[in-house]
Amino acid sequence: MSAAPSVGVVIPTRGDRPGQLREAVEAVLTQRYAGPLEVVVVADGGPALAREAARSLDGLPLRVLPNTRTPGLPGARNTGIGACATELIAFCDDDDVWRPGKLAAQAEALERAGGEFASCAIEVEHGGRRVVRLAGSDTVTAADLTRSRMMMVHSSTFLFRRGALRPDESAPAGQNEDWDLALRAAKRRPLVHIDRPLVLVRWARSHYAARWADRIAGLEWMLARHPELAVDPCGAARVYGQLAFSHAALGQRRAALRWAARTVTTRPLEPRGAIAAAVAAGLIPASAVLSALQRRGHGI
Repeated sequence: MSAAPSVGVVIPTRGDRPGQLREAVEAVLTQRYAGPLEVVVVADGGPALAREAARSLDGLPLRVLPNTRTPGLPGARNTGIGACATELIAFCDDDDVWRPGKLAAQAEALERAGGEFASCAIEVEHGGRRVVRLAGSDTVTAADLTRSRMMMVHSSTFLFRRGALRPDESAPAGQNEDWDLALRAAKRRPLVHIDRPLVLVRWARSHYAARWADRIAGLEWMLARHPELAVDPCGAARVYGQLAFSHAALGQRRAALRWAARTVTTRPLEPRGAIAAAVAAGLIPASAVLSALQRRGHGI
């Protein structure tokens, strides 16, 4: 049996949750994995933040580096990739936690399938509740990711062959760079997916929870990069509905109603159009909708 491949784990941080960062790092370092493992924490905020992060992780076997590329999540991840000389690369956000056995299970599945990119199911934590999100399959195709964002294909689950692909630093404010990366990977070869919740994803303090203008820019960026998103009625209506909701959350009623109408025209049963219209009309706050969805482990 061949030796387990070496893995470099990249953990970006903005330095505002040192306790959770340490928990994320410790969950990676305690993985029972047979191959070489190295962990790189990338501080997105300059050398001073990197030194601060290093102090919070004192005593742990890892490297802490400043982001030397484009500010933001894709640049931080690419800084980490560039610092690793391993066969495989894995991502973990600084507030998420790998479950025991995550890395070994994915690496074995990836090698067995001869694949390039692996993901796994997740457990979402928000407001004191936890919800498991499964894919219902052991593979994820480009068609799957076009039809649905597939929240369980989360960046903290990513394990892929070094050199195959990198996050795109042109993503507006880092929005949708993980969806773009997974979709580009799936266009090359279906993703190997382990449909067990091997990562705990915490939503309580997401940096992107309510940055509506960034969300709009990120969705428009995806539509421009992946024209097939506008072809599949389910996928197109979902994106249009998200655009409608984001405009409504910003108080941009005319744009919200325009996108809501396009949502319903594309797919009458897509609920995001009606929800966005209700928010635009002032019948319900966007924050209340988002909170209700997140309690159920869903996003808009």
